[in-house]
Amino acid sequence: MAVHASSTSTSKRDETLKEPPSPSSPRPGISWPVNRPPDSGPWTPRLDAALRAREASTIQQNTPAQVSKDLYPSGKRSLSGIALRAFLLGSVLGLSICATVLLLYYHQHLWRAPFFVAALCVFHFLEFWTTAEYNTPTATIAAFLFTNGKRYRQAHTVALIETTITSLFFPDWQSRVNPPIVIALGLAMMLVGQSVRSVAMAQAGTNFNHQVQSKRSEGHELVTTGLYRTFRHPSYFGFFWWGLGTQVVLGNAVSLVGYAGVLWYFFSTRIRHEEKHLVEFFGDQYVAYRARTSVWIPFISYSDLVKSSEFGK
Repeated sequence: MAVHASSTSTSKRDETLKEPPSPSSPRPGISWPVNRPPDSGPWTPRLDAALRAREASTIQQNTPAQVSKDLYPSGKRSLSGIALRAFLLGSVLGLSICATVLLLYYHQHLWRAPFFVAALCVFHFLEFWTTAEYNTPTATIAAFLFTNGKRYRQAHTVALIETTITSLFFPDWQSRVNPPIVIALGLAMMLVGQSVRSVAMAQAGTNFNHQVQSKRSEGHELVTTGLYRTFRHPSYFGFFWWGLGTQVVLGNAVSLVGYAGVLWYFFSTRIRHEEKHLVEFFGDQYVAYRARTSVWIPFISYSDLVKSSEFGK
């Protein structure tokens, strides 16, 4: 009986080796070829080459992704450059807020200096974030506006020096010209200005650009809805009043006058130059839009802009 059982078991193993399970069986063989013909036949070199070619055609090649050169460290969209600037902005903002709160707690006039630095951090962060969120094609490192011109940096430096000197050496005079109600007015101006600018950039979307365009790009549309229904150049309105608001909060008498004059001249000149191109882009459509809206910056009137446009023709 033992010999008979052994021979039976051996014959079953032989059958298993001769006819391995098919791929469709519940437990197929591990080494079963995927493309093996369903009908068993002689294995020839020609059949082997054909099956290898068929296998090669089904293999997915992992080609390396094409990365734009702009994203590398030296590019205008450098990811490392953006990350570094965002990190520094966040760090300086956190330190400035802590310093402002601490100095306010101890009733020190010097709180105005770190407050101003914190306001600048928020402004520059929102410039890039709003551009990246709503106008992604132009979201480069330049969108932080750190390279906004030599005079821009000089103005902020003078303002910071003035409020520091006044807070340290003339605190009584500062208290008289910069009481809490004046500080509250300045904060309101900053909040309105920053909000209007950021919302205007978001509503304009890809039609917004930090640089004046002399040629109409494809897809450029005249935005007349949202804030643009009432404001013409609302981003300029926002920055103008935000800038003056910072100096009102700081109690900077000299810088307030300087900011008002420099910003007015800058935006007056820029708007005249920009609207000349906008009339070329949109013709009567923009002329009509300009007639029914206002810039809401003092002494930049519709009639002056029209005369300037006519003079420039």
